[in-house]
Amino acid sequence: MTRKSKNSGGPPGALQDFFMRLGVLGELLAFLWKRKLYWMLPMVITLLVFALLIVLGGSSPAGAFIYTLF
Repeated sequence: MTRKSKNSGGPPGALQDFFMRLGVLGELLAFLWKRKLYWMLPMVITLLVFALLIVLGGSSPAGAFIYTLF
């Protein structure tokens, strides 16, 4: 009997565990990794940073400092 590898074509074991702990974001990163869409990672990270700035700018006292950046 032959055994198939658990993560054939996917990221290595430790990286796969990290992706799965991130939930939906981890699934997106695992999808990009499996399809070899590495060039999209900087775009996804940039969008996440801007989303974080928007959320922090509108709901915390740090908003006054974030508004001065733009």
